[in-house]
Amino acid sequence: MTDSAFILILLFVVALFYSSVGHGGASGYIAVLSLVGVSTMMIKPSALLLNVLVAGISFFYYYRGGYFRWKLFYPFAILSVPMAYIGSFIVLDATLYKQLLGACLILAVLRIVGMFNGDPEKPVKQLPVWAGIGIGAALGLFSGMIGIGGGIILSPLILLFNWGSLKESAAVSALFIVVNSFAGLLGFWKQAVELSSELIFWLAAALMGGFIGSYWGSKRAENSILKNVLAAVLLFAAVKLIFI
Repeated sequence: MTDSAFILILLFVVALFYSSVGHGGASGYIAVLSLVGVSTMMIKPSALLLNVLVAGISFFYYYRGGYFRWKLFYPFAILSVPMAYIGSFIVLDATLYKQLLGACLILAVLRIVGMFNGDPEKPVKQLPVWAGIGIGAALGLFSGMIGIGGGIILSPLILLFNWGSLKESAAVSALFIVVNSFAGLLGFWKQAVELSSELIFWLAAALMGGFIGSYWGSKRAENSILKNVLAAVLLFAAVKLIFI
């Protein structure tokens, strides 16, 4: 198997599982592309573009299923979009960047294996608008700096504070990822960042995984073997980024 084919398979699997829980997969794409030596400045906009497409597909399926709540979404989005744009211009120290990304990947692993599924027996609480605005601003800035959409952090927060159900958090996180990723992409476009000539193939692999994963996730399907494989790959990438 060639390196290019291996990358496409990994991107497909990442998109499949991230989209199944309402995420775009940017942290996973960054991990895959980092492991194969793609430059950081090329990785960020590529991951955000993949993020927009996959999270957009995920949002469509969850919205069509009736899981999207506007009142749970808009407080997070008010400041996240401009802050994501600002964050895209901030260049982090390479070591710090890898450590932050590694931490995001660990969150992703925990999310994939079901650590943040919440308690369906507890009544859902209303999100305080002020809390949503503050969290959205912080996540927007962070996502712009790292090159992710922020949903990998937002979704666990919604579930931990019981502001929404598992599928409501997936729907809200998916749209949150889309708007933040667009803002980050705009910032990178202003900086005239170049993209890889192989991006079209990465997009095709991620789109295929996104369609399958979003449909699968909205139907409550399970596949523990593939889920564990993805978790292992992301955990390996996280350890490599943080400690090596």
